[in-house]
Amino acid sequence: MTLVYVGGADLETAAQAFDEAGFAVGGGSGDRVITLDHDAAATLRAADERGERYVLVHVGEPDREPGGSYERAHHRVAREELPDLARRLRTRDRLLVRCVAFGYKHGLPADADWVVDGRFLDNPYWVEELRPLTGLDEKVRDYVLSQPGAGDLIAALGGELEKLLPLYRAQGRSQLTVAFGCTGGRHRSPVLATELASRLRKLEGVEVETDFREI
Repeated sequence: MTLVYVGGADLETAAQAFDEAGFAVGGGSGDRVITLDHDAAATLRAADERGERYVLVHVGEPDREPGGSYERAHHRVAREELPDLARRLRTRDRLLVRCVAFGYKHGLPADADWVVDGRFLDNPYWVEELRPLTGLDEKVRDYVLSQPGAGDLIAALGGELEKLLPLYRAQGRSQLTVAFGCTGGRHRSPVLATELASRLRKLEGVEVETDFREI
């Protein structure tokens, strides 16, 4: 069963696209889609508190709502991309692994299954030329990965997940979130999330997404 929340603009069109792909709109059982008509952040917080597993889609331009659908979206799409995304989510038979980067000073991701603390690595923030950059920049990536502990961490995590992902799938899980944290969420954790995602994409039967929450 796949539960999808959709926020953003043109929600009527979004609901129609998911309906045509075979999702139930609103309540019911099986694959279903729920539109976030107002106060998306509160609705998502409530879903997290209930322990719901869901895919969050934001349609259209960014919004300014803290904790809302754009900020937390797994998929950010234009209106014309909705039918293809809905079909892919409806027919997905692979385990989705989300590699999330976050900052501890902003709080842990509510949907994290595994939380990995990257603060043992030297912080690029204290290198003047690296401070304005992020973990998506090559200079920061090289700085983080030049530390022996970074490679050891990714190798150990990757090895464990290769063994455990089939077991998660056998239990009917459709999604697993691995969250990497550092102080601000802009340097070390994006590098680590990217590296693990790159390794996991080589596995069969796994779909991998990255989410850099603080960038």
